[in-house]
Amino acid sequence: MLNVHLVPHTHDDVGWLKTVDQYFYGGRNDIQHAGVQYILDSVVGQLLQNPERRFIYVETAFFYRWWKNQPPSMQKAVRQLVDQGRLEFVNGGWCMSDEATTHYSAVIDQMTLGLRFLNDTFGPCGRPRVAWHIDPFGHAREHASMFAQMGYDGFFFGRLDYQDRTNRIRTLEQELLWRASESLEPPYADLFTGILPNGYNPPKGFCWDQSCDDAPIMDDPDLEDYNVDDVVQRFAAAANSQAMAYKTKHIIMTMGSDFQYENANLWYKNLDKLIRYVNTRQANGSQINVLYSTPSCYLQELHRANLTWTLKTDDFFPYADDAHNFWTGYFTSRPALKRYERVSNGRLQTCNQLEVLGGPSSRKGPFGAGDSETLREAMAVAQHHDAVSGTEKQHVANDYARRLANGWQHCQVVVSNSLAALSGSSAGRIYCDNLNVSACPLTEKQIHNPIHKETLPVNASAYTVLDATGTPVDCQVSVCFRPQLVNYLPTYARYQEYFFNRVCVCVCVCVCQFVRATFDPATGLLDSLTNLETQQTIRLTQNFYWYNASDGKSSISDQASGAYIFRPNSSSPFIISCTAETESIQTPELQEVRQQFGPWVSQVIRLHSNSKALEMEWTVGPVPDPPRYHSPALSRLQTLEVTSWSHRKDFRPTWDLRQTEPVAGNYYPINSRAYIKDDKDQLTVVTDRSQGGSSIHDGSLEIMLHRRLLHDDWRGVGEPLNEMSGVFPLGLVVRGRLLLSLTPPALAADAHRPLAQENVLQPLLSFTEGGPPPGSLLEVCALVGFSGLQAALPPAVHLLTLSQWGQDSLLIRLEHQFQTKESKEHSVPFTVNLQVYTQYTHICTWEPLGTHIHTLFPSQSIINLFMVYLIGKDSVRRPTDNSYPMQGS
Repeated sequence: MLNVHLVPHTHDDVGWLKTVDQYFYGGRNDIQHAGVQYILDSVVGQLLQNPERRFIYVETAFFYRWWKNQPPSMQKAVRQLVDQGRLEFVNGGWCMSDEATTHYSAVIDQMTLGLRFLNDTFGPCGRPRVAWHIDPFGHAREHASMFAQMGYDGFFFGRLDYQDRTNRIRTLEQELLWRASESLEPPYADLFTGILPNGYNPPKGFCWDQSCDDAPIMDDPDLEDYNVDDVVQRFAAAANSQAMAYKTKHIIMTMGSDFQYENANLWYKNLDKLIRYVNTRQANGSQINVLYSTPSCYLQELHRANLTWTLKTDDFFPYADDAHNFWTGYFTSRPALKRYERVSNGRLQTCNQLEVLGGPSSRKGPFGAGDSETLREAMAVAQHHDAVSGTEKQHVANDYARRLANGWQHCQVVVSNSLAALSGSSAGRIYCDNLNVSACPLTEKQIHNPIHKETLPVNASAYTVLDATGTPVDCQVSVCFRPQLVNYLPTYARYQEYFFNRVCVCVCVCVCQFVRATFDPATGLLDSLTNLETQQTIRLTQNFYWYNASDGKSSISDQASGAYIFRPNSSSPFIISCTAETESIQTPELQEVRQQFGPWVSQVIRLHSNSKALEMEWTVGPVPDPPRYHSPALSRLQTLEVTSWSHRKDFRPTWDLRQTEPVAGNYYPINSRAYIKDDKDQLTVVTDRSQGGSSIHDGSLEIMLHRRLLHDDWRGVGEPLNEMSGVFPLGLVVRGRLLLSLTPPALAADAHRPLAQENVLQPLLSFTEGGPPPGSLLEVCALVGFSGLQAALPPAVHLLTLSQWGQDSLLIRLEHQFQTKESKEHSVPFTVNLQVYTQYTHICTWEPLGTHIHTLFPSQSIINLFMVYLIGKDSVRRPTDNSYPMQGS
């Protein structure tokens, strides 16, 4: 028999055309008719009517909201449905995250949030066994590796490149084994992966939602419109056609789509009839058997088939749905939101750690009640594939940012309370959230706790700066360079203050003990880069360009560039300016070359005294109106010495590519860094947010910085990507930072992985108002320095997570940051004895639970450790060995 697994489902975006709240409640139906609360109400009611029916649900953020509003009787009924396997959770994260623009640490957090709720609420029967990413726009092997390590049995998705799909249909390779890590021994990161036949929609002609136009099954033979025979015949044809593209006698059909099942009776009444009438034909020799099913049941049948599956080791980027439709623009879309999400991730980790170190008083202390949960949920929502990706409507993007800001307000209270508890000082804390535009009212008036190697806006020309012990620290004050922001800022400082602990003797512009950068005096552009430690020098130029975006009026294709799709109308970008107006500053602590390329593009290239990377702070915007500048803007690096050619240019490892877009078809997501290299040199660029980039030409590396478009790309969002506001009425101004480093390839990982990690999780700055009392700065705080560790972790080991896990336990995640063979020194197993690193404090007492030693192997993403700690002597019972919940991922 050909077994057809019907999977009733709904795809509920956690924000897209409407906000999260509007989608849940069914608000703003003038934009899109969708109300998730009614979907869940309706589905549960229909499942209770017929024990054969099944349904899968994905987005825990919505289900959690719905569940909280249900009476005990309904909760009991739902638990029974889950226990019976008739309501099955798949994926299980707070949302269905994007895979190109998310950082893995934030993805792990949002998956934890959703999975923990399901586990606490439904136990083992609520555990999702299948990862389900039916809508993200391309798929990363790192996500597959994480899913494998999380214990999923399989992974299903809907979108892949149209040429790749055609090839896989021909070769029966739409189901495969994804070996998602080069470092982890198989099968540790192996994951069965299936490509769904219709994206995530039903076969054509079999959609029975209130939003669909297909005819229902009319089964009264006395009616003129009786259509059972036609429906059965068409369904048999669809099933047999689909079966020709898959290996086994089991096929899957997704019966549902975006926000469907608000009136679940429509779907289930017709699905009941479809199953009955198709299966009745078996008495007449039909070989088709139809059943209600779930992805895990379907996967179980594939496992029982005991076949050998094709092996894949690369990723599924970039994604194109037609010859000129590459979904590579969203790698950069809404760059300010992408940066805000990355900053918010760092703030959340700081909040989590200080909540632990500060103990109960961090949540209810001298500055009131605070929590980390609000920001944790906001960050989880921001991982959605229409959130940080930048593919949502403008009012929805504003809502994501508002949620992050609100979460940070809650965390500020936690941080302030914790710092007060740890330091013994009740001085208020101030957080300057606009430092990226040189605005901080407090520091513009006075400064009282300078931060090592940091830049702050001030309004005087000289300061005396003291460190935590009261010792003077070298500092430098210089006139700030912010010409294009002056008209937009309500307040801005004239000077910028730099604080350092080391002094470097300058020998020329932009030279310190580790790096030298030279500039062409005729053009003002970067000319060369030298690593003084390794004595490597390359000729290197850098400039800004823009691609003229397609407006959809081409004779080749009517596809326009938009929030999703990047489609330039030429293969060569236009240069913004061949020269830059420059000025330079040289001091013992800091050297800068300030470049102005035009009224809307500028850059500050700087070296701090002890830097090992060249910092390039760019400011782009507002991108001028068309006709000339209708475009994305990019920064391009070009060197003749590094003769690398991208190994992925016009090439796909598993199929023969027919390239139709030489630029857009060679763009890839850059999550934290990108590099070009040959046998001698590696040039690495570390980014401060997710961006798109490419190596179009030999020895070149370009990174897209900003996008402004006046046409929609017809992928559903329904508006152009043209960000403006009251602050930026002429268009969005974006500022960011690239870190540039030159090393031998063998030493690159040792230098760049820590650099990228520091750039992802930057330290949180807080300030106290009011000068120190007479005497010493030590009189301000009882404790001016504190570490949560009593010894430094090995360089290859990173404390990924330290957060509260209930009242009596903590969640600690350690990760090995290096891949196998990536570093001679660090690509080896490290053994970590937790007792060496924990310490006793006056707030939180950690009870030793024996010697807990764990070995982390290269590229082992996560080790989850749960450690019970005590507040007071008798508040928590010491667990026995059997109850101690320690586990590997």
